[in-house]
Amino acid sequence: MAEDKTRYLDPNDEPGEDESSLRPLTLSEFVGQEKLKEKLSIFIQAARQRGESLDHCLFYGPPGLGKTTLASIIAREMGGQLRVTTGPSLERTGDLAAILSNLEANDVLFIDEIHRLPSNVEEILYPGMEDYSLHIIVGKGPLANNICLSLPRFTLVGATTRLGLLTSPLRARFGIVEQLSLYEEHELSDIVKRGSRVLGIAVHEDAAAEIARRSRGTPRIALRLLRRVRDVAEVRAMTSIDARIAETALDMLGLDSLGLDEGDRKILKVLVDLFDGGPVGLSTLGAALNEEVQTIEDIYEPYLIQQGLIERTPRGRKATRNAWAYLGKTPPPEKADPWQLQLVEEEE
Repeated sequence: MAEDKTRYLDPNDEPGEDESSLRPLTLSEFVGQEKLKEKLSIFIQAARQRGESLDHCLFYGPPGLGKTTLASIIAREMGGQLRVTTGPSLERTGDLAAILSNLEANDVLFIDEIHRLPSNVEEILYPGMEDYSLHIIVGKGPLANNICLSLPRFTLVGATTRLGLLTSPLRARFGIVEQLSLYEEHELSDIVKRGSRVLGIAVHEDAAAEIARRSRGTPRIALRLLRRVRDVAEVRAMTSIDARIAETALDMLGLDSLGLDEGDRKILKVLVDLFDGGPVGLSTLGAALNEEVQTIEDIYEPYLIQQGLIERTPRGRKATRNAWAYLGKTPPPEKADPWQLQLVEEEE
């Protein structure tokens, strides 16, 4: 029987139709990221007063924190339409040219995973961002003609989880560059309560706090867990979600009080039980877990590092003392690395 690898805590999963309905429509409804909201509100108000489009925006940070939602809010505030695409889907220059040529004034073009934009497509984007023009080459060789089309003043909003993979020329063309950080538990609790009102079911304060505690600092995960808890409440004929129902549902999903699921715990157990806490190379760890290296690096590892359960070292991944304590085990005595001993001997 194939192993079920469904993860309720994967923030990379795209929101479903129900989750999209839970998105806030204005900056005032958007919970968290207070400093970003304050700056963005000023920039939008200034652009509207001048009768201009908003400067191009680049939002970066972990998935599920609200980058797409902010793009839709910007489009709404600026009185334009939101056009959504992704970097990998724009394989040819014609794909981007078709989108740009259909934009209207104050429209917002949102490109998710913009760091995966092909280089030839990226070059087409430069004049569009700077001069609001589209250069199309028709024909080949000596008969080729460069046709320049004017574009309405639009706003490009790029989103990325890996700012370092963006080329310098592209990054320099964004007038507004902002980072989105993980949310505090009280902010996630407010998001859960707002989501419950949209879904039409009451949630108790302690239940909202419990869902927030296990949401890994990510609104997308919090809303997904809220929907699963609602399922349990409805099946049990409950008219509201209390702490007992929330704990029962979350325990059923395999989530502990830190927000770790079975996949996270498996990584910690392999590190501690098979490799004596490490360090161990990522490829070796992936082979032991029967998991792709990219999956470990992008999905599991960031939160485990943020919780202080594993650490990256020059020789590989290592379980921290917190990880040993989490598993209820005693860590072995600290051992000095051989290269460190060699340095000490040379100094003496």
